[in-house]
Amino acid sequence: MELMAVAKQLVERVRDGDGTRLLDEIYDEDARSIEAWSPEGQDRETRGLDALRGKHAWWDEHMETHAMEVEGPFPHGHDKFAVIYQVDATDRSNDQRFQMREVAVYTVADGKITREEFFYDRPG
Repeated sequence: MELMAVAKQLVERVRDGDGTRLLDEIYDEDARSIEAWSPEGQDRETRGLDALRGKHAWWDEHMETHAMEVEGPFPHGHDKFAVIYQVDATDRSNDQRFQMREVAVYTVADGKITREEFFYDRPG
């Protein structure tokens, strides 16, 4: 699958609220996900498809997503694209509603996402 086909599929699935199932379809088995920051003692990097599934499950369990807007994709060369997310969610642990905007940069090789990097302000 070419870069823009992967990029468009990601954006369409996220808009439809089907981002987790997408992992099996367009992510590489050894894909990496790197967050902008992490809570003390936790790794910013998640490695492997099983760990990414766990990351998505954690979000679904701990956050109530009210809305998610997606802008893009914005291609960069032959192997990268970016997406801008606007998220409105509530942290279930403290009932705090928040909005955040983040940029995600994805790297694609052999028709699969091999790396995703998220850029956003540190909460708090």
